[in-house]
Amino acid sequence: MNSVLLAILHYWRIDMRRREFIPLLGGTAAAWSLGASAQQPAVPLIGFVSSSNSSPGGVVAPLMAAFQQGLRDGGGYVEGWNVVIEYRGAGGQYNRLPELLSDLIHRQVTLIVASGGVVSAVYAKAATKTIPILFIAGFDPVKAGLVGSLAYPGGNATGVSVHTNELAQKRLELLYKLVPNSATIAFLVNPNSTEPNIEIARVEEATRELGLRLLVLEASRESDFEAAFASASRQQADALLVSGDAFFTPRRAQIVALAARYGLPTAYPWREYVDAGGMMSYGPPITWAYHQLGLYASRILKGARPSDLPVQLPTKFDLVINRKTVEALGLTVPRIVQVGAEFIQ
Repeated sequence: MNSVLLAILHYWRIDMRRREFIPLLGGTAAAWSLGASAQQPAVPLIGFVSSSNSSPGGVVAPLMAAFQQGLRDGGGYVEGWNVVIEYRGAGGQYNRLPELLSDLIHRQVTLIVASGGVVSAVYAKAATKTIPILFIAGFDPVKAGLVGSLAYPGGNATGVSVHTNELAQKRLELLYKLVPNSATIAFLVNPNSTEPNIEIARVEEATRELGLRLLVLEASRESDFEAAFASASRQQADALLVSGDAFFTPRRAQIVALAARYGLPTAYPWREYVDAGGMMSYGPPITWAYHQLGLYASRILKGARPSDLPVQLPTKFDLVINRKTVEALGLTVPRIVQVGAEFIQ
Protein backbone atom coordinates (compact mmCIF):
# COMPACT_ATOMS: atom_id res chain seq x y z
CA MET A 1 0.00 0.00 0.00
CA ASN A 2 2.88 2.34 0.82
CA SER A 3 4.30 1.94 -2.70
CA VAL A 4 0.88 2.64 -4.24
CA LEU A 5 0.48 5.73 -2.09
CA LEU A 6 3.94 7.00 -3.07
CA ALA A 7 3.09 6.54 -6.76
CA ILE A 8 -0.14 8.50 -6.36
CA LEU A 9 1.71 11.33 -4.59
CA HIS A 10 4.39 11.36 -7.35
CA TYR A 11 1.87 11.76 -10.19
CA TRP A 12 -0.12 14.31 -8.19
CA ARG A 13 2.99 16.51 -7.84
CA ILE A 14 3.74 16.23 -11.57
CA ASP A 15 0.15 17.20 -12.40
CA MET A 16 0.27 20.20 -10.07
CA ARG A 17 3.53 21.40 -11.59
CA ARG A 18 2.07 21.05 -15.07
CA ARG A 19 -0.97 23.10 -14.08
CA GLU A 20 1.26 25.83 -12.67
CA PHE A 21 3.51 25.80 -15.74
CA ILE A 22 0.76 26.18 -18.38
CA PRO A 23 -0.60 29.54 -17.10
CA LEU A 24 2.98 30.73 -16.70
CA LEU A 25 3.75 29.74 -20.28
CA GLY A 26 0.56 31.43 -21.50
CA GLY A 27 1.46 34.61 -19.66
CA THR A 28 4.97 34.55 -21.05
CA ALA A 29 3.67 34.05 -24.61
CA ALA A 30 1.18 36.88 -24.21
CA ALA A 31 3.88 39.15 -22.84
CA TRP A 32 6.17 38.25 -25.76
CA SER A 33 3.38 38.89 -28.22
CA LEU A 34 2.62 42.31 -26.74
CA GLY A 35 6.29 43.18 -26.72
CA ALA A 36 6.70 42.14 -30.34
CA SER A 37 3.61 44.15 -31.34
CA ALA A 38 4.94 47.20 -29.54
CA GLN A 39 8.18 46.93 -31.49
CA GLN A 40 6.45 46.75 -34.89
CA PRO A 41 6.69 50.11 -36.73
CA ALA A 42 3.42 51.92 -37.36
CA VAL A 43 2.13 51.87 -40.93
CA PRO A 44 3.15 55.23 -42.46
CA LEU A 45 0.34 57.69 -43.22
CA ILE A 46 0.59 59.96 -46.27
CA GLY A 47 -1.58 63.05 -46.42
CA PHE A 48 -2.50 63.78 -50.05
CA VAL A 49 -4.06 67.22 -50.44
CA SER A 50 -5.19 68.71 -53.73
CA SER A 51 -6.44 72.15 -54.61
CA SER A 52 -9.04 70.47 -56.84
CA ASN A 53 -10.43 66.94 -56.49
CA SER A 54 -10.82 65.15 -53.16
CA SER A 55 -11.15 61.68 -54.67
CA PRO A 56 -8.37 59.61 -56.26
CA GLY A 57 -10.83 58.33 -58.87
CA GLY A 58 -12.50 59.88 -61.89
CA VAL A 59 -10.47 62.07 -64.23
CA VAL A 60 -7.50 62.20 -61.84
CA ALA A 61 -7.26 58.39 -61.59
CA PRO A 62 -4.31 58.15 -64.05
CA LEU A 63 -2.36 60.69 -61.99
CA MET A 64 -2.97 58.82 -58.76
CA ALA A 65 -2.08 55.55 -60.46
CA ALA A 66 1.26 57.09 -61.47
CA PHE A 67 1.91 58.25 -57.89
CA GLN A 68 1.05 54.84 -56.47
CA GLN A 69 3.28 53.16 -59.05
CA GLY A 70 6.12 55.40 -57.90
CA LEU A 71 5.55 54.27 -54.32
CA ARG A 72 5.77 50.64 -55.42
CA ASP A 73 8.80 51.17 -57.66
CA GLY A 74 10.69 53.16 -55.06
CA GLY A 75 10.11 51.09 -51.97
CA GLY A 76 7.49 48.42 -52.45
CA TYR A 77 4.84 50.55 -50.76
CA VAL A 78 1.27 49.50 -51.61
CA GLU A 79 -1.71 51.52 -50.45
CA GLY A 80 -3.84 49.61 -47.98
CA TRP A 81 -1.08 47.13 -47.23
CA ASN A 82 2.05 48.82 -45.89
CA VAL A 83 1.08 52.47 -46.37
CA VAL A 84 -2.13 54.45 -45.85
CA ILE A 85 -3.09 57.53 -47.88
CA GLU A 86 -5.57 60.12 -46.62
CA TYR A 87 -7.04 62.18 -49.47
CA ARG A 88 -8.27 65.75 -49.12
CA GLY A 89 -9.41 68.12 -51.87
CA ALA A 90 -10.47 71.76 -51.92
CA GLY A 91 -12.64 71.43 -55.02
CA GLY A 92 -11.13 74.60 -56.47
CA GLN A 93 -11.89 76.60 -53.32
CA TYR A 94 -8.34 77.42 -52.35
CA ASN A 95 -9.35 79.09 -49.08
CA ARG A 96 -10.24 75.61 -47.78
CA LEU A 97 -6.66 74.38 -48.02
CA PRO A 98 -5.53 75.58 -44.54
CA GLU A 99 -8.39 73.68 -42.90
CA LEU A 100 -7.64 70.51 -44.88
CA LEU A 101 -3.95 70.69 -44.07
CA SER A 102 -4.67 71.32 -40.39
CA ASP A 103 -6.76 68.14 -40.32
CA LEU A 104 -3.96 66.09 -41.88
CA ILE A 105 -1.39 67.49 -39.46
CA HIS A 106 -3.72 66.65 -36.56
CA ARG A 107 -3.78 63.06 -37.85
CA GLN A 108 0.03 63.02 -37.56
CA VAL A 109 0.75 62.19 -41.19
CA THR A 110 4.27 61.05 -42.03
CA LEU A 111 4.47 63.34 -45.05
CA ILE A 112 2.25 65.64 -47.11
CA VAL A 113 1.84 65.51 -50.88
CA ALA A 114 0.63 68.93 -52.02
CA SER A 115 -0.82 68.56 -55.51
CA GLY A 116 -2.82 70.82 -57.76
CA GLY A 117 -0.32 73.58 -58.38
CA VAL A 118 1.96 75.74 -56.32
CA VAL A 119 -0.98 77.09 -54.29
CA SER A 120 -1.28 73.80 -52.37
CA ALA A 121 2.44 73.77 -51.66
CA VAL A 122 2.46 77.37 -50.43
CA TYR A 123 -0.32 76.64 -47.95
CA ALA A 124 1.37 73.40 -46.86
CA LYS A 125 4.67 75.19 -46.31
CA ALA A 126 2.87 77.76 -44.15
CA ALA A 127 1.14 75.01 -42.15
CA THR A 128 4.22 73.03 -41.06
CA LYS A 129 7.98 73.46 -40.93
CA THR A 130 8.70 69.89 -39.80
CA ILE A 131 6.52 67.43 -41.77
CA PRO A 132 8.09 66.61 -45.18
CA ILE A 133 6.22 68.16 -48.13
CA LEU A 134 6.26 67.00 -51.75
CA PHE A 135 4.88 69.32 -54.44
CA ILE A 136 4.28 69.70 -58.17
CA ALA A 137 4.88 73.32 -59.12
CA GLY A 138 4.13 75.01 -62.43
CA PHE A 139 5.71 78.22 -61.18
CA ASP A 140 9.36 78.56 -60.13
CA PRO A 141 9.46 76.95 -56.64
CA VAL A 142 12.41 79.14 -55.63
CA LYS A 143 10.53 82.36 -56.41
CA ALA A 144 7.49 80.90 -54.67
CA GLY A 145 9.56 80.48 -51.50
CA LEU A 146 9.16 76.71 -51.38
CA VAL A 147 12.86 75.85 -51.64
CA GLY A 148 16.21 77.60 -51.25
CA SER A 149 17.41 76.29 -54.61
CA LEU A 150 16.52 73.54 -57.04
CA ALA A 151 19.66 71.52 -56.32
CA TYR A 152 19.66 72.06 -52.55
CA PRO A 153 16.08 72.67 -51.41
CA GLY A 154 16.80 73.00 -47.69
CA GLY A 155 13.86 73.04 -45.32
CA ASN A 156 11.10 70.45 -45.41
CA ALA A 157 9.86 70.67 -49.03
CA THR A 158 10.92 69.36 -52.43
CA GLY A 159 9.23 67.90 -55.48
CA VAL A 160 8.83 68.50 -59.21
CA SER A 161 8.75 71.70 -61.25
CA VAL A 162 6.93 71.25 -64.56
CA HIS A 163 7.54 74.70 -66.10
CA THR A 164 3.84 75.30 -66.79
CA ASN A 165 4.16 79.07 -66.79
CA GLU A 166 7.41 79.11 -68.71
CA LEU A 167 5.91 76.92 -71.45
CA ALA A 168 2.86 79.14 -72.02
CA GLN A 169 4.85 81.22 -74.50
CA LYS A 170 5.88 78.12 -76.45
CA ARG A 171 2.26 76.90 -76.60
CA LEU A 172 1.21 80.29 -77.93
CA GLU A 173 3.83 80.15 -80.69
CA LEU A 174 2.66 76.67 -81.75
CA LEU A 175 -0.96 77.78 -81.68
CA TYR A 176 -0.14 80.76 -83.90
CA LYS A 177 1.52 78.45 -86.41
CA LEU A 178 -1.72 76.46 -86.68
CA VAL A 179 -3.86 79.61 -86.90
CA PRO A 180 -1.49 82.05 -88.69
CA ASN A 181 -4.21 84.57 -89.57
CA SER A 182 -5.09 85.20 -85.94
CA ALA A 183 -5.49 88.74 -84.69
CA THR A 184 -6.85 88.07 -81.18
CA ILE A 185 -5.77 85.31 -78.81
CA ALA A 186 -7.89 84.55 -75.73
CA PHE A 187 -6.23 83.29 -72.56
CA LEU A 188 -8.29 81.37 -69.98
CA VAL A 189 -6.98 81.82 -66.43
CA ASN A 190 -8.13 81.23 -62.87
CA PRO A 191 -8.11 84.58 -61.00
CA ASN A 192 -7.85 82.73 -57.68
CA SER A 193 -4.54 81.16 -58.64
CA THR A 194 -1.40 82.28 -56.81
CA GLU A 195 0.38 83.35 -59.98
CA PRO A 196 -2.17 84.48 -62.63
CA ASN A 197 -0.50 87.88 -63.11
CA ILE A 198 2.88 86.29 -63.79
CA GLU A 199 1.37 83.89 -66.31
CA ILE A 200 -0.62 86.67 -67.99
CA ALA A 201 2.50 88.86 -68.21
CA ARG A 202 4.40 86.09 -70.01
CA VAL A 203 1.64 85.52 -72.55
CA GLU A 204 1.06 89.25 -72.98
CA GLU A 205 4.71 89.74 -73.88
CA ALA A 206 4.57 86.87 -76.37
CA THR A 207 1.38 88.14 -78.06
CA ARG A 208 2.91 91.63 -78.32
CA GLU A 209 5.98 90.21 -80.06
CA LEU A 210 3.70 88.43 -82.55
CA GLY A 211 1.63 91.57 -83.09
CA LEU A 212 -1.49 90.00 -81.57
CA ARG A 213 -4.15 91.28 -79.22
CA LEU A 214 -4.59 89.39 -75.93
CA LEU A 215 -8.02 88.80 -74.43
CA VAL A 216 -7.90 87.52 -70.83
CA LEU A 217 -10.84 85.33 -69.76
CA GLU A 218 -11.41 84.36 -66.13
CA ALA A 219 -13.02 81.25 -64.64
CA SER A 220 -12.90 80.14 -61.01
CA ARG A 221 -16.19 78.18 -60.95
CA GLU A 222 -17.66 75.64 -63.35
CA SER A 223 -20.48 78.07 -64.15
CA ASP A 224 -17.89 80.60 -65.40
CA PHE A 225 -16.75 78.56 -68.38
CA GLU A 226 -19.85 79.13 -70.52
CA ALA A 227 -19.65 82.89 -69.98
CA ALA A 228 -15.92 82.92 -70.74
CA PHE A 229 -16.35 81.17 -74.10
CA ALA A 230 -19.32 83.35 -74.98
CA SER A 231 -17.18 86.41 -74.27
CA ALA A 232 -14.41 85.05 -76.49
CA SER A 233 -16.92 84.59 -79.29
CA ARG A 234 -18.40 88.11 -78.89
CA GLN A 235 -14.95 89.66 -78.94
CA GLN A 236 -13.98 87.66 -82.02
CA ALA A 237 -11.11 85.67 -80.53
CA ASP A 238 -9.40 83.58 -83.20
CA ALA A 239 -7.83 81.03 -80.87
CA LEU A 240 -7.59 80.15 -77.19
CA LEU A 241 -4.78 79.31 -74.80
CA VAL A 242 -5.70 77.49 -71.56
CA SER A 243 -3.71 78.08 -68.38
CA GLY A 244 -2.08 75.15 -66.61
CA ASP A 245 -3.98 75.94 -63.41
CA ALA A 246 -5.01 72.77 -61.58
CA PHE A 247 -8.63 73.92 -61.33
CA PHE A 248 -9.03 73.40 -65.08
CA THR A 249 -7.53 69.94 -65.51
CA PRO A 250 -10.32 67.87 -63.87
CA ARG A 251 -12.82 69.94 -65.88
CA ARG A 252 -11.14 69.36 -69.21
CA ALA A 253 -14.12 67.58 -70.76
CA GLN A 254 -16.28 70.67 -70.23
CA ILE A 255 -13.60 73.00 -71.60
CA VAL A 256 -12.93 70.82 -74.66
CA ALA A 257 -16.66 70.55 -75.39
CA LEU A 258 -17.07 74.34 -75.25
CA ALA A 259 -14.07 74.86 -77.52
CA ALA A 260 -15.66 72.50 -80.06
CA ARG A 261 -19.08 74.17 -79.80
CA TYR A 262 -17.62 77.63 -80.39
CA GLY A 263 -15.22 76.39 -83.07
CA LEU A 264 -12.25 77.82 -81.19
CA PRO A 265 -8.79 76.35 -81.90
CA THR A 266 -7.28 75.76 -78.47
CA ALA A 267 -3.87 74.87 -77.05
CA TYR A 268 -3.65 73.08 -73.69
CA PRO A 269 -0.88 72.36 -71.15
CA TRP A 270 -1.36 68.57 -70.87
CA ARG A 271 -2.01 65.76 -73.34
CA GLU A 272 -5.00 64.63 -71.23
CA TYR A 273 -6.96 67.48 -72.84
CA VAL A 274 -6.10 66.17 -76.31
CA ASP A 275 -7.07 62.65 -75.29
CA ALA A 276 -10.46 64.17 -74.37
CA GLY A 277 -10.81 65.72 -77.85
CA GLY A 278 -8.83 68.94 -77.48
CA MET A 279 -6.86 70.21 -80.46
CA MET A 280 -3.28 70.47 -79.22
CA SER A 281 -1.09 70.33 -76.12
CA TYR A 282 2.54 70.97 -75.36
CA GLY A 283 4.28 70.17 -72.09
CA PRO A 284 5.89 67.46 -69.99
CA PRO A 285 3.91 64.30 -69.23
CA ILE A 286 2.05 65.11 -66.03
CA THR A 287 1.92 61.40 -65.14
CA TRP A 288 5.74 61.47 -65.09
CA ALA A 289 5.61 64.20 -62.44
CA TYR A 290 3.27 62.17 -60.20
CA HIS A 291 5.44 59.09 -60.62
CA GLN A 292 8.44 61.13 -59.46
CA LEU A 293 6.49 62.22 -56.38
CA GLY A 294 5.81 58.56 -55.61
CA LEU A 295 9.51 57.73 -55.90
CA TYR A 296 10.42 60.62 -53.61
CA ALA A 297 7.69 59.67 -51.14
CA SER A 298 9.12 56.16 -50.87
CA ARG A 299 12.59 57.57 -50.19
CA ILE A 300 11.27 59.85 -47.46
CA LEU A 301 9.38 56.94 -45.87
CA LYS A 302 12.73 55.14 -45.76
CA GLY A 303 14.36 58.05 -43.94
CA ALA A 304 15.53 60.50 -46.62
CA ARG A 305 15.18 64.23 -45.92
CA PRO A 306 13.48 66.60 -48.38
CA SER A 307 16.37 69.02 -47.96
CA ASP A 308 18.67 66.45 -49.58
CA LEU A 309 16.40 65.64 -52.54
CA PRO A 310 16.82 68.08 -55.48
CA VAL A 311 13.73 69.41 -57.22
CA GLN A 312 13.13 67.25 -60.30
CA LEU A 313 12.86 68.92 -63.72
CA PRO A 314 11.30 67.40 -66.85
CA THR A 315 13.56 66.34 -69.68
CA LYS A 316 10.79 65.37 -72.10
CA PHE A 317 8.18 67.67 -73.63
CA ASP A 318 5.38 66.27 -75.77
CA LEU A 319 3.60 68.01 -78.62
CA VAL A 320 0.32 66.12 -79.08
CA ILE A 321 -2.21 66.96 -81.79
CA ASN A 322 -5.69 65.57 -82.29
CA ARG A 323 -5.95 65.08 -86.04
CA LYS A 324 -9.74 64.73 -86.01
CA THR A 325 -10.21 67.99 -84.12
CA VAL A 326 -7.82 69.86 -86.41
CA GLU A 327 -9.74 68.66 -89.46
CA ALA A 328 -13.09 69.59 -87.88
CA LEU A 329 -11.79 73.14 -87.42
CA GLY A 330 -10.71 73.27 -91.07
CA LEU A 331 -7.05 73.76 -90.19
CA THR A 332 -3.85 72.36 -91.64
CA VAL A 333 -0.86 71.44 -89.51
CA PRO A 334 2.23 73.00 -91.11
CA ARG A 335 5.19 70.73 -91.75
CA ILE A 336 7.37 72.56 -89.23
CA VAL A 337 4.86 71.68 -86.49
CA GLN A 338 4.43 68.09 -87.68
CA VAL A 339 8.09 67.35 -86.96
CA GLY A 340 8.26 65.73 -83.54
CA ALA A 341 4.50 65.84 -82.98
CA GLU A 342 2.42 62.88 -81.87
CA PHE A 343 -0.89 62.63 -83.70
CA ILE A 344 -3.91 60.94 -82.16
CA GLN A 345 -7.42 60.47 -83.50
